Amino acid sequence: MKRVYKYIYGPVPSRRLGKSLGVDIVPHKTCTYDCIYCQLGKTTNKTTTRLDYLPVTDILSELKEKLSTGVSCDYITIAGSGEPTLHASIGEIIEKTKQMTNIPVTVLTNGSLLFLPDVRKALMNADIVIPSLDAGNKELFQYVNRPHQDISFDRMVQGLIEFSRQFAGRIWLEVLLLSGITGMTAEVKEIAALANKIGVEKVQLNTVSRPAYEDFACAVDSKQMNKLAGLFSISTEIIENSLPAESPVAKEQGARDKDILDLLARRPCTLDGICLGLGLHPHEVAKRLKSLIDKHLISSMRTDQGLFYRIVEENKMK
Repeated sequence: MKRVYKYIYGPVPSRRLGKSLGVDIVPHKTCTYDCIYCQLGKTTNKTTTRLDYLPVTDILSELKEKLSTGVSCDYITIAGSGEPTLHASIGEIIEKTKQMTNIPVTVLTNGSLLFLPDVRKALMNADIVIPSLDAGNKELFQYVNRPHQDISFDRMVQGLIEFSRQFAGRIWLEVLLLSGITGMTAEVKEIAALANKIGVEKVQLNTVSRPAYEDFACAVDSKQMNKLAGLFSISTEIIENSLPAESPVAKEQGARDKDILDLLARRPCTLDGICLGLGLHPHEVAKRLKSLIDKHLISSMRTDQGLFYRIVEENKMK
């Protein structure tokens, strides 16, 4: 029987990180934000309280076991189904992970708690930190990220600035743009000015792919994304959803896609239902659902019971 891990997932194919082995260190949807674009759904525990939400010993034990299998990956990514810096022992997890392996450690964070000295200190041993900046002013920050009441826009930005000054590793700033909301010239100029002030190695531009948590959170088209990328003076790359068909990462994606399509051919499922049915992590499933929708192989429908995915009828016979 295939080993099912509780805290480790992947390796997940990633355009920016190659093959990324994920480490999930907070419970599902425990976050400081409730972003309108989140693919994982509504935040059910919006908090700024830092705790050992999941047992450090168990997380590290699973990671050690996974690494002992000889798994091939380019990065170990501490992220998961919520905001990882909410875990009070993230620093210990990073430090002990680096004692196990020479594989670089990346932290994906929304950056909201970097104003706290203890959080900045905890991330110092990471190789790469990828924080987010989705808005250039406090009004759009409140609208897009819907932060916990203890997190102000100015406090969040100052935290990014302080962390950039102190961190010796690499910082890549992820900026997710939304059509008609933040994906416009004036708004992106504000974000670009802040990116300069923060001081990062590069900016990674991204956009939502259907379905987002809120119906009105829509993708920016590729032509506009290319135009907006030119507004940054810092090195900027656009994160694409697709990979070359011949790449090993793309082949792994194809295998996961087939499993999802086979399941949806039998019945519509929610994201959680797919995760349970296939033993996959929500991050893996959300990424593949985006790709399958873009390829018009599946569609989504909202019901009183939640957001369901179903196979497009013409594909059932294939």
